Order: sequence, then structure tokens, then C-alpha cells
Amino acid sequence: MAKRDRVDLFRNRLEGATTTIGMSKSELARATGVDRSTIGQLFKRDLTRLPNAQLAADIAEALGVSLDWLMGLSNRPERPAAILASAISVAQAERASSGTQILDWHRESAGSKIRHVPATLPEMLKTEDFIEWEYNTLSPEAIEQVKSEAKGQLDWVTSGEADYEIAIPMHEVTSLAQGSGYYEGLSAAQRTAQMRVIAQQAAALYPRLRLFLFDAHALYSAPVTVFSNDLAILYVGQCYIALRERQRVMALSKHFDWLVRLCAVDAKDVSSVLGALAVAE
Repeated sequence: MAKRDRVDLFRNRLEGATTTIGMSKSELARATGVDRSTIGQLFKRDLTRLPNAQLAADIAEALGVSLDWLMGLSNRPERPAAILASAISVAQAERASSGTQILDWHRESAGSKIRHVPATLPEMLKTEDFIEWEYNTLSPEAIEQVKSEAKGQLDWVTSGEADYEIAIPMHEVTSLAQGSGYYEGLSAAQRTAQMRVIAQQAAALYPRLRLFLFDAHALYSAPVTVFSNDLAILYVGQCYIALRERQRVMALSKHFDWLVRLCAVDAKDVSSVLGALAVAE
């Protein structure tokens, strides 16, 4: 960056930061231990002057911004510790994955692409019977809340607020069809009804909602949701790990794209595959 451009950027950020916190030139001079005239010169548009390293650091400290941002080396004004804290956060997770926190993250990403690998089946596509069976250890009130939130998520997707992709391991739907593994104890009628609902919604909402089935023998994914390019959520059971640092989010986006590129069943064929499994059952 040319010196004139760097000086202009520094001056604009200096003016913006002092205005934001309501600090006068005199107050900034006292906070940094220099004469007011020294600070005043930094605001003059006819001068191409930058502060020395000590003064620049003192100004950044006084204004509560990062030195890199003030000098045009970063676009994030927060200090490094604050950036790290906001880039990675942990939120309490309910057993149901359709809680209000999830809906808030969805609404935050309205109009953008969402990529999702669920822990079992997509919450929004579960039947009420399935929800009652899956969450039978919860109170009746809590189960009704799960149903309401799952419906709210489906309504949100149906409204066209986002471009939604979901990748599911093939063994998940075959286990459902067979009543094996996690789905043991679910009646044949409940399993068939659940398969048909997923197949119907996959067809009705395509291409707004696209389901992909991948072979877990060849590919693996932990439960994850990537909201646009600015937020990714990893589900670990009792908590969600939220990532907001762009490079990490993009890495998870590429991971999801890998699942889609190598999927065993493409989105346009999922409805017929699930429908056939339901009939076979």
C-alpha cells in the first residue's frame, strides 16, 4: 500500500474509532501521554504523517482496537483475544437438534446457502410419531416443543428463505427401513410412514431442498451445519461448537462439497430411492 493511501486509511479509522467511543483529541492526547498538537496533526488531511510505533500502539490501546486494524493490516477492529473469542464459541445443546438456537442460526443466514449433515434424520423431516418415539424420555411438554420447533424449521425452508442441502449416510436410511441399529424398536408402520414423508418432501421441495445420500464406507462426516460462508456449527452432543472465522468455515464448506461430489445417490434420485425402500419394507 502506498504511504498516502495508508495515511488516509489510518486517519479514517482513527476518526471513526474516536467518534464511535466519543473520545476527543484532548482526551486521546491525555490517554497516550503526548501533546494535543501531536494528536491533532494525525487528523490533518494535508499531512502525510503516521505515528511512531509506540504512539500507534498507545492510540490503539486507548481506543480499544487492534493495532493491525488501525494501521490497515487487518479488517477486524477487535483485539486478537476478542477475535479468537468470537471466532470460536460453545453453546449448550439440547437433546433435540431443532431448538430455538438452531432456528436463530437459520434466520441469521436467511437468503444464503445452508449445508447440513444431521446426527440421525433431518429434524424438520421427522414425523410426529417418530419424534414421540425418539424423544420418549422427555416430558410431554418437551416433546410438543420439539414438534413445534421442527415444524417451524420446515416452514422456514418451505418459505424459500434459503438454499438448503442435506447429506445423509446411506446406512442411516437403510437402517431406518430395516428397523436396525438406532431404529430398533420403531414399528414397521412408523418406519414406512417416516420414509414416505422424507421421500415426499424431497420431491416436493426440490431443488430448494436437496438431499444427498453418501456411502459411509468411503466417506465420513460428523454432524455439522454450514450457514453461508460466515458460520459453521459442529454438534458434539451436549454442546455446539460455533466457528465464525472464514477460513475454518470455508474448510467445512469444502468438506460438505466433497460429500456431495462423491455421494452415492444424487438429490434428484433420493425421493425414488427412499420411496422404493419404504415399499420394500
